[in-house]
Amino acid sequence: MSVEVVTFGCRLNAAESEVIRREAEGAGFSDTVVVNTCAVTAEAVRQARQTIRALRRDRPHAKIVVTGCAAQTEPQTFVAMAEADQVLGNAEKLSAAGWAQARASLDVQAAPKAIVNDIMAVRETAAHLVDAFTGKTRAFVQVQNGCNHRCTFCIIPFGRGNSRSVPMGAVVDDVCRIVANGYCEIVLTGVDITSYGADLPGAPKLGQLVKQILKHVPELKRLRLSSIDSVEADRDLLDAFATDARLMPQLHLSLQSGDDLILKRMKRRHLRADAIAFCNAVRRLRPDTIFGADLIAGFPTETEAMFQHSLDLVEECGLTQLHVFPFSPRPGTPAERMPQLSREIVKERARRLRERGALALTQHLDGEVGAIRRVLIESGNVGRTEQFTQVLLAAPAEAGQILDLKMAAHDGRQLLAA
Repeated sequence: MSVEVVTFGCRLNAAESEVIRREAEGAGFSDTVVVNTCAVTAEAVRQARQTIRALRRDRPHAKIVVTGCAAQTEPQTFVAMAEADQVLGNAEKLSAAGWAQARASLDVQAAPKAIVNDIMAVRETAAHLVDAFTGKTRAFVQVQNGCNHRCTFCIIPFGRGNSRSVPMGAVVDDVCRIVANGYCEIVLTGVDITSYGADLPGAPKLGQLVKQILKHVPELKRLRLSSIDSVEADRDLLDAFATDARLMPQLHLSLQSGDDLILKRMKRRHLRADAIAFCNAVRRLRPDTIFGADLIAGFPTETEAMFQHSLDLVEECGLTQLHVFPFSPRPGTPAERMPQLSREIVKERARRLRERGALALTQHLDGEVGAIRRVLIESGNVGRTEQFTQVLLAAPAEAGQILDLKMAAHDGRQLLAA
């Protein structure tokens, strides 16, 4: 084994894990496991620590390097673990220089265990091309990192730093190169991609970037967006949805709650009506669009009536796929100091919200039966529709193909092709 990466958390973290492996191997690491952590919940940090202990039991002679958002926000947690050999910050994990410093420090007995610098001092971000799936089907392009907003529940800005964007020319060049290498689909990723461009000359927005990609890379078959903040969606972005079928009709929204008072206490910048209006507007432009969303259950001070507003939002926005987070107080955030609900209530509300999400997914799958969809084959007998619904094929097909397939049935989780 050379370098293995164990990944927790978001799609961006998963994409960055490919860069981590490449840079660590390039710096000369071998027989090494890198744990790329998440800090979004206390449970995510607990799972990372549990995994590190298990790795040490199973691989007593391997080097274990801990990195990611939790390593950035609470490095001493992992420095204190005897099972971890090194702790590397979120900026350092993606750079050749960071991994070279980490490799050199292993040979110095008195070297600090942690290489974690001030993430708020980082002013630029580079494009990182990664192939996050087997076969040349889909690649992630990181167009932005960090976040300038300070939602009361969120620790991520302190793990990722302030928002910084990759220049448009560099993004377009990367997409051109990826498509020339045979990839069918590009996913634009970041922490807060709808804040794209505010730090660049001329302050271009995400919609302008999307239009430039679609204009200058006509060979690109599919362009997809990762999670967006609907209140920041600009006119060019909506126009691209309306006019270019290569921009996939699927959006994942950072909604967090369906209650206006809770949204204010979260320090979100939208209200319930804004979310509903956005979904309706996009559907008028592109009727086949489906929506997923992040929702938090059991935020401090949330009453049963407030929670019911989140349940109702699933239907009112027409959400199809939910990412449900039981509220978890993060040290140092304002929400940690608010009146907390009992863990039993939080877990029970998360369960009910997930059940509502499962019902919404079933309703979507029911509606797809009998339809003919263009399916991008990922590997073997698994593919994805334009709406990113997973499809199980009747027989294996070559990865990277886009096939017109009739949906014969579903199993509650995925569509089954005829």
